[in-house]
Amino acid sequence: MRATSSARSRWGLRTLGLGYLTVLLLAPLVMIFYKTFEHGLAPPIDAITSPDGLHALKLSLLMVAIAVPLNTVFGVGCALLLVRHKWKGNAVIDAIINLPFAISPVVIGLSLFLLYGTQGWLGPSLSEAGIKVLFSVPGMVLASVFVSLPFVVRETVPVLQEIGTEQEQAASTLGANAWQTFWRVTLPAIRWGVAYGVVLTTARVLGEFGAVSIVSGQISGETETLPLFVEKQFANFNTAGAFGASVVLALLALTTLLAMNVLKRKEDA
Repeated sequence: MRATSSARSRWGLRTLGLGYLTVLLLAPLVMIFYKTFEHGLAPPIDAITSPDGLHALKLSLLMVAIAVPLNTVFGVGCALLLVRHKWKGNAVIDAIINLPFAISPVVIGLSLFLLYGTQGWLGPSLSEAGIKVLFSVPGMVLASVFVSLPFVVRETVPVLQEIGTEQEQAASTLGANAWQTFWRVTLPAIRWGVAYGVVLTTARVLGEFGAVSIVSGQISGETETLPLFVEKQFANFNTAGAFGASVVLALLALTTLLAMNVLKRKEDA
């Protein structure tokens, strides 16, 4: 009797979980694909292949190409600092890294605006030097880097803690310098954690809206990423363009999700 009751409970919980995920995630995703191709392939394809649509896609990929490597290098270095070099300032660094998790992206965008705007702390000096940050790619990169900062660090720190320092100490004893030890011992040991953090960072940068919308100005064909393109098309009642761009974002997200699952299995192994 107990076995039967336990089996029913498990199946009940599974059904509840799958039903919850279906209502919140799968059903909206299916509806996006349905509404996109409801009137054929031509309208969404025309919207995506328009000059503004192609530029938005290229700009989103450019954000990924710049922000992800920067945060990868920073994340690995910061993880090594937090785990391998203990000092009193680690608590402060750890708290700062968690800021993007605690602060709304819109607040981050406003902070960058107040810092680099014409009346900000750094804005006038940079403007005199001919450097434009807001309403241009540099400001969007800063926003993307900020919101995606913690992921590589948070995925690498536990792996570094788990592998310990024995292998690194052995390599040092055998005559390896710091760079050789990192490249041949530490990096291979943490590669799946770093790769998982990179995938999470990529997903965050691709989907970022709040911070980028503040600092970009949402100029069509210039400073408009794919999420901003979706919002503008929907606001202009161009549902075909909005749904078409949403499908592209959904496909990119599904690809990222697949990569996360593959890397997670390898990391666990």
